[in-house]
Order: sequence, then C-alpha cells, then structure tokens
Amino acid sequence: MSLLHTISPSELEARLRLHSLPELGPRRFSKLLSAFGSASAALSAPASAWRALGLPLACSDARRSAEVREQAAQSLAWLEGDTHHLLMWDDAIYPGLLAELNDAPPLLFVDGDPTLLELPQLAMVGSRRASRPGLDTAQSFARSLAGGGFVITSGLALGIDGAAHQGALDAKGKTIAVLGTGLQCVYPARHKALAAAIVAQGGALVSELPLDSPPHASNFPRRNRIISGLSVGVLVVEASPSSGSLITARLAAEQGREVYAIPGSIHHPGARGCHQLIREGATLVESIEDILQALRGWQAQPPIDTKQAAAAAVHPLLALLHAAPHSSEALVIASGKPLAEVLAALTELELEGLVVCEGGHWVGRAP
Repeated sequence: MSLLHTISPSELEARLRLHSLPELGPRRFSKLLSAFGSASAALSAPASAWRALGLPLACSDARRSAEVREQAAQSLAWLEGDTHHLLMWDDAIYPGLLAELNDAPPLLFVDGDPTLLELPQLAMVGSRRASRPGLDTAQSFARSLAGGGFVITSGLALGIDGAAHQGALDAKGKTIAVLGTGLQCVYPARHKALAAAIVAQGGALVSELPLDSPPHASNFPRRNRIISGLSVGVLVVEASPSSGSLITARLAAEQGREVYAIPGSIHHPGARGCHQLIREGATLVESIEDILQALRGWQAQPPIDTKQAAAAAVHPLLALLHAAPHSSEALVIASGKPLAEVLAALTELELEGLVVCEGGHWVGRAP
C-alpha cells in the first residue's frame, strides 16, 4: 500500500496526472509546483500561464485528457498493493543523496521495501555482454559487499547488472534494481524471475517512469543518474569505452560520488572502459578491501554469520575468493602460502561447499 503522505488525496492524484504528461520532466515538474504552489493549482491554471513558464503545448493540452486521468487512476489502484509505494521529493523518507540532484525524480514508484533507499548503497554496473570471468567477478564482489553491509544497486540489465543483483541475493543481502521502464513492464523479460526474487527477499524495484512505460532507448541513460545518485559509490566491473556504464560512472563523479573500476587484460575489449576510467581518476580495485577501506564509515552493520566468520578465520583464502575468482597459482602468490597448503585448504573448503572451481578459477560461495 502507499506510504502515508503529508499531502491530500486530491493533491496526490494531481501529482500523478502531472507526472504522466508528455514532455514534462523533473525540472518542469518542479517549475510548475514552484509557480503555482501545488499540482492541483497547476492543473487548474489557464494554458496561458503554462505558456508563460515556457512549457510546451503538449504539456498543457494533455492535462485534462481522459488518458491522463485514467493513468493516474491506474497508479492509485496499483498503490493498493501490499509492496507498492510512491515516494515524492517532499516526503520525509525520500532518499537524501538522490534529493541532492538538480533533476531528482519528483516521484519514485517502489515495489518492495522503500526504506532501503536511505541505506548505504554501492552501485555495480558493467557490460550487458560480459565475459564469464566478468560475471563471476561481479557476483563475487556483490556477495562480499552485501555481506559487508552495503545495499547493492544496479539496473537489472543482462550481464554485470544481473550478476550483481544475484550476488547480493546469494549473500542473503539486499539489492535495489532501478528500471528504465515502468514497474509494470519489467525489462528484460529474462529477468522477471530475478526481479520477483529481489522483492521477495526484501529488496526493491524502483522507477521514476509511469507504471506502464515500455522500454525506450532514451530512458536508460536517464535512469543511470538515479543508480549513481542513490549510491555512495559506483563500481564498474567490465565495460567497453562506449558502454552506458561509463555514463553512470561519469554521472557519479559529477555528483561527488566515489568511482571504482576493476582492471582487466589489455587484450580484452571489455576491460578498456575500466582502464579509461582509471586513467581519468577512478580508484583501481583489486580486492574488496580497496572499496571497504574507503567507505568504512558508510557501512551498515550486517548480522554476524557465525559459520562464515569461523570459516574465514580458519581459511583466510576465503577472503581472497570472496573478493574475486582466483586460479590456484594466483592464490599461492596472493596468500604467500605453499602450493600444497593452498590445494589442501581448497579441497577442504570445496567439501564444505564454501568454494567451487569454475573454468580453472576458484570462486567463493556463500555458506
């Protein structure tokens, strides 16, 4: 059901009508509320007053249409759902970091737990056509970051986004998916089950778009500012120089957020975007500690998992594998332990179900 608002039901309906008008983005929405004092007053103002504010005819002509009224009615009906909420920028629980943006969304539809949006979030983004090692790295980092107390925020896209959401779920952590469509048009369709799992496990789906908005190319770059705006930092796992992930990273830098990038092979095209970000000043990340040390003050304290804590104490190799997949040889170098000792420990961890070998690389698993 909808959260309690300080505005009247009629003003709520008026804001939903404004929100569904064509060519009315966050800045124009804000301009109308500032000029008229409320959405209700803005809707009843003469068209000449809208033109005086520099608003296009497409906005003012549509405000009394049956289609706009019906869309608002459908949104109000959707808000009756148990997990359905609407956040507005003058609500007390509207996320503070996002509110700092000069084009912050005036309305946010949320399916799931809206209070997550105020918790410390680390955004994870990357290529839709990620390599298998890239996907493993994203999932492993997300698992560790979620276990370290961060909400993992991403865009529900194929590739790195999906792996990041799944990693957080694997760690029994929380994750937020910011959609480039309306919440009634989950995209891509292949991630409908993942979206349902995010809500079922206490996470949230978020969109600034009207509920029935279908996929449209121009909406995905727009949603990137929300992903970065909600987060204290953005981690780019694998991306080409033309990837939309670099848009998110640059928006994060403009918003004063931390930007992190994981390097890769110079022979892998998917590493070039990350290398470019590092040249531009992003923090190079080799392990989870590179992020946790910088953001220590932001961490929420997760519940203590005694089994995992005990395992990590007995097997320090787990910390390395939760940060990123390693080959046996790489673990020898990173840990400084003899190969025989590393192999024996890996065998023990594998029997306990804490690690698995995939494609020649060992990957840490949530216990």
